[in-house]
Amino acid sequence: MTDPSFVAAVTAFAAAAVRMATPLALAGLGETYSERSGILNIGLEAIMLCGAFAGFIVANLSGNLALGILAAAAAGLTVSLIHAFLSVACGADQTIAGLALNFLASGITSYAFLIRFGKTTKLAQCPVVPPLPIPVLRDIPFFGAVLFRNNIFVYAAFVLVAASAILFRRSEWGTSLDAVGENPRAADSAGIDVARARYAAAAANGLLGGLAGACLTLGSLGFFMENVTSGRGYIALVVVILGRRKPLGVLFAALLLGAADALQFRAQTMGIDIPSQVFIMFPYAATVLVLLFSIGRSSEPSALGQSFDRSRR
Repeated sequence: MTDPSFVAAVTAFAAAAVRMATPLALAGLGETYSERSGILNIGLEAIMLCGAFAGFIVANLSGNLALGILAAAAAGLTVSLIHAFLSVACGADQTIAGLALNFLASGITSYAFLIRFGKTTKLAQCPVVPPLPIPVLRDIPFFGAVLFRNNIFVYAAFVLVAASAILFRRSEWGTSLDAVGENPRAADSAGIDVARARYAAAAANGLLGGLAGACLTLGSLGFFMENVTSGRGYIALVVVILGRRKPLGVLFAALLLGAADALQFRAQTMGIDIPSQVFIMFPYAATVLVLLFSIGRSSEPSALGQSFDRSRR
């Protein structure tokens, strides 16, 4: 018979992996929309960070989680649309624009937090979204504890992945988005508004990335600190590459890297005589390995990262 303590440990690890994967899945799904339209947004870190801060500050001041989530989505939307404006309207280098937004967001959120709370060793708190166990399903052995005893962010991630998979495969808009990402000039000749399609994809990226940020502060931590995202925006970019810009692929890639993240916490609690910094490296080392194994296997849209000016021939 299986040792009950071993089953409990495996269940706890799997549940933690799902929770850790959720912000990566949301941010990666948003970036999938953006990249399939031809916009490469390296600024996912900025989107997530601003979403995390906006969600925290609004929830902290109002005590209302719904308002905090809306604020996070709005902040992510704003940052993403700024990147879209620079990329679509101004024809700026998309990579440089994204990196600039990352640095800007890091400075602005840190400064705003300092202005509001000052220098203190006591972290300001905000409400946290409670778990919502699903009746009947929560009692299924193993899967009930892993999948059906989570908060709204986890459920939203799974639903949005499924909806996006259907949207890309079955809808006219999904087909138009792929056409814009592959050959914007041909899409324009077919009557598709390239700029509008890219702005719409950027909006989806911002909303989902903002929710990913809120998932950190409102979904698990209950507080904000400087650079709370800890590079998860960059890891989400790897999730998109590994998932080949397909919603289900992005979800599985997020679960893989989420498991690596959960492993570091599990390893630290086992009392292994290894410096904690080694455990902290786990998710980032896994990200590097994923990138190495994905070299030459990524099928990116032909016009990814390229600006489009319909007046030029």
